[in-house]
Amino acid sequence: MLGQTITRNALLLALFALATALLLAGTYLVTKERIATEIRKAEEKALLEIVPRAMHDNSMLDDTIAVGPDATGLGLRTSKQIYRARSGEQIVAAIIPATARDGYSGDIDLVIGVKADGSVAGVRVLAHKETPGLGDKVDLSKSDWVLDFNGRSLDDPEPSKWAVKKDKGVFDSFTGATITPRAVVAATRRVLEYATENQGTLFGKTNPAGQAGEQ
Repeated sequence: MLGQTITRNALLLALFALATALLLAGTYLVTKERIATEIRKAEEKALLEIVPRAMHDNSMLDDTIAVGPDATGLGLRTSKQIYRARSGEQIVAAIIPATARDGYSGDIDLVIGVKADGSVAGVRVLAHKETPGLGDKVDLSKSDWVLDFNGRSLDDPEPSKWAVKKDKGVFDSFTGATITPRAVVAATRRVLEYATENQGTLFGKTNPAGQAGEQ
């Protein structure tokens, strides 16, 4: 009798586990597409902060170029994507990932939008470990400091001025925190240099030397 009870309880437990697994699997299948859609919307929203809809008519999420740690100047530790914005057939901007490895508390992950004319469309810090109240001012949610990059290029300011004011450049630093803004300024300049050297890949142009840019 005891053996039959144990067997029956084991079968009931197994049936319950199977039913639960089927329910979870069904819920996953039903919500999988919805979750993917929401993630895509969130990603697109972040990109549109840098290159607004008025500037392009394509889906940047569907126009990408893979880029990895071997990309000179970007400082990446893993493979990521460059997103391109088009108006008709013309590429008007590229959003390029970069990592500033010389932050005060470690890596600072960024994306920098570069227009086809070589100017900055926008800079956003995606992840960092900088000191709250000091270095975290590179985050737009904490400060509008990154907005000073908008419209800048390798000609504005001149190369020697691509630095924080403490280093005789034009960009502000933060009281008590110079290392963090210095790292972001340098990373942004390297991305602009990368964009210039890879105009063929990014924008279908040739670089100033008349050679198609290669990634």
